[in-house]
Amino acid sequence: MWQTIGQPKVLALFKHGLEMGNLAHAYLLVGPHHIGKSTLALDLAKAVNCEGRLPPCGECPPCHRITSGKHADITIIGLNSAQGSGEAKRRVAISINDIKELQHSASFPPYEGKHRVFIIDGAESLSDEAANCLLKTLEEPPPRVIVLLLTAEELELLPTVVSRCQRVELTPISSGQVEKVLIESRGVDSDRARLLARLSQGCLGWALKASVDNSYLAQRTQRLSEMFSLLAAHWEERFVYAAQLPNDRESAEQTINLWLMWWRDVMLTKCDSAQTVTNIDYASTLEEWAETLTLPQTRNFIKSLQESLSQISKNANLRLVFEILMLDMPRKEEKTRHAISPMPVTL
Repeated sequence: MWQTIGQPKVLALFKHGLEMGNLAHAYLLVGPHHIGKSTLALDLAKAVNCEGRLPPCGECPPCHRITSGKHADITIIGLNSAQGSGEAKRRVAISINDIKELQHSASFPPYEGKHRVFIIDGAESLSDEAANCLLKTLEEPPPRVIVLLLTAEELELLPTVVSRCQRVELTPISSGQVEKVLIESRGVDSDRARLLARLSQGCLGWALKASVDNSYLAQRTQRLSEMFSLLAAHWEERFVYAAQLPNDRESAEQTINLWLMWWRDVMLTKCDSAQTVTNIDYASTLEEWAETLTLPQTRNFIKSLQESLSQISKNANLRLVFEILMLDMPRKEEKTRHAISPMPVTL
C-alpha cells in the first residue's frame, strides 16, 4: 500500500511505470519541506523490491525491512547521514566522498533485493564536486539502480543534474484533506485538526508531526508573541532583538515564513476575506491588527519579508537582514500594547 497521500498524478506515473517496466533510472522529487518526498521515495523503493502481488504491499519481508531502515539495497544520503563512528552529525554539504561511495555500491548487483535505490535527501546540499561526480552515474546508470534526488530548492541544483533526471513535482494538498487525515487516521480532535491543517500550508508531513509534538505550536506561539512585542517596541528594543538572534539560517527562514503568514492574514482580514486566513485561532487579534494598520503598511511589510527570504537564500548576513526588517516593520502604540493570546486549542 502506498503511504503517499494527496498526490494522485504522481502515484499514477509511478504505478504505470511499474506495470510497464519502464521506470526511469533517476528521478528528481521536487516540493516544499514536509510535503511527502521522503515518504514517496520509500514507497518507490518498496515497490521495486516488493514480493507482493500489488507492490508496494507493505507486508512482505522487503517492505518491512525498508520500513525499518534495515534493507541492504536502500541507501539514504543527506546532511544527517551517519559518518565514521556511526553517529549522525550535522554537516553543511553532501560531499564528493558520499557520491563516490554511492558509485562504488552501485557497481555491484543488488545484495538482497531486485533493485538498489539511492535516496539523496536535500539534493540542493550537494557540493559542486559531489554534483559533478554524480553526473557520471546519471549519464551511465548501472543496471537495476534507481537514484532519487529530493529537493525543496530546485534552483540551487546544477542544471546538468536536473536535466538528467525525470522531474516529479509534489504539490500542497487541500487543508480539507489534511484535516481529514488528522481526524480519521490520527484521532486528532476537530478544532486542533482544523488549525494544524491551515498552518500546514498543504504539507501533510508537517501536520502529522505537529499533531504529536506540542513544540511546533509552542514555538509558533513564542515567535508570534515576539513579533507582537516588536510592533509596539522602540528602535533600540528592535535592534537588541535582531542582535540576539542565533546565526541559524533555517530558524531565520522559519521565523520569517511564520511572520509572512501572519501579515498575509492581516491583509486578508482587511480585505474582508477572513474566512481564508491561516491563523484561525487568532481571529480577534487579526481583526484588531487590521483595524490598527493601513493596507499600504501591511502590503509593504509583506514585500519586505519576501525580500528578506530572498536575501537569506543568497547567504546574506542574518543580523543585517533582521535589522532591515526592524526598520521596515510598522510601529503602532495604541492597540498592540494589550496582551494578545490565541483562542484555546487542545494540545
